[in-house]
Amino acid sequence: MSLTPAYISGLAKKIHPETVAIRRHLHQHPELSFQEEQTAAYVASRLEALGISHKKNVAGHGVIGWIKGRNPEKRLIALRADMDALPIMEENEAPYCSQRPGVMHACGHDVHTASLLGTAQILQETRSEWEGTVQLIFQPGEELLPGGASLMIAEGVLDNPRPELILGQHVHPSLEAGRIGLRPGMFMASSDEIYLTITGKGGHGATPHECVDPILIASHIVVALQQIVSRRADPTTPSVLTLGKIESSGGATNVIPNQVSIMGTFRTMDEAWRQKAHQLISTMATKMAEGMGGKCQVRIVNGYPFLVNEENLTEMVRTFAREYLGEEGQVVELPMRMSAEDFAYYSQIMPACFYRLGTGNPARGITAPVHTPTFDIDEAALETGPGLMAWLAIRLLKNEFGRH
Repeated sequence: MSLTPAYISGLAKKIHPETVAIRRHLHQHPELSFQEEQTAAYVASRLEALGISHKKNVAGHGVIGWIKGRNPEKRLIALRADMDALPIMEENEAPYCSQRPGVMHACGHDVHTASLLGTAQILQETRSEWEGTVQLIFQPGEELLPGGASLMIAEGVLDNPRPELILGQHVHPSLEAGRIGLRPGMFMASSDEIYLTITGKGGHGATPHECVDPILIASHIVVALQQIVSRRADPTTPSVLTLGKIESSGGATNVIPNQVSIMGTFRTMDEAWRQKAHQLISTMATKMAEGMGGKCQVRIVNGYPFLVNEENLTEMVRTFAREYLGEEGQVVELPMRMSAEDFAYYSQIMPACFYRLGTGNPARGITAPVHTPTFDIDEAALETGPGLMAWLAIRLLKNEFGRH
């Protein structure tokens, strides 16, 4: 047997109907973050059927598997997929739509899990032809803080021994199926949650002079906080401050409420600026509320760190991906993104590469972005994804990767 791109591609094509069936099963039975009990059981059953040793119930519902090739102690690399769904009501009409009202795989984690199971099948079938060990990480809770990656790391998923590197992939509907996108270096932003509670003194709308209007205070705070990015951030440091939800404790056309809450997110790619911005948000909101006669309680929850792709590893992935997919524009360079991913936790402590798997097909109208009720994929991606990741694993096991 000769492990060539054509041979691995042939295996991916052979198992494609099965990989599609796995994805459709997962899509029909989505589970929210940290509730992935049935999903994890299904993943474990698939690994069991393949004869792959594994461990269940890691950081809740996480599953870890190990595929051992020849000389299994020689090298160890890790491959990761996330398993959780989102609280979204699906609006597609496909036969494999979610059977759980209000829960949907709208971010493609069903694709990630099915793809990694396909990769596992290919690697298990070819294990006598490569050296080392591949660790499979099926992770819960990517969509919800503190992030399943941080919990799995805390439970030692990367210890004894630690993998030399880790790969992850994510669906990308704006990229056509059959292509991938990547970027060396800084790739995705940190993501923090902002909670502001403005307290005033409610009363009759006809007598605002007898009240302390928290809606007015909140309005000033919303506008003022935009100065943090537009006037305080270094223009070379990408930053986003978005306030996405405002609620009052009551109020009506003639009623001033006692309290208003504001929720939002702050994202950046610079750790020092991240911490400084937190302080600026807190100081500005509290002082402005005080100056207008009210109070503001500020709570900022540290979310995922920024995601950085190790440059040498990413260039190797680019080279090996071109071997597998071809040179004609199948591997594209992507811009930095202000979205966040808990894969970033892995990238903070070890060489990592997180790339995007094309899943779109404009000719068939498959263009809906992730986190929307009409998100779907061109299932041709389920042939590209497993085969490519298997090829990357085989090539990275064979080629020395210099540690920092």
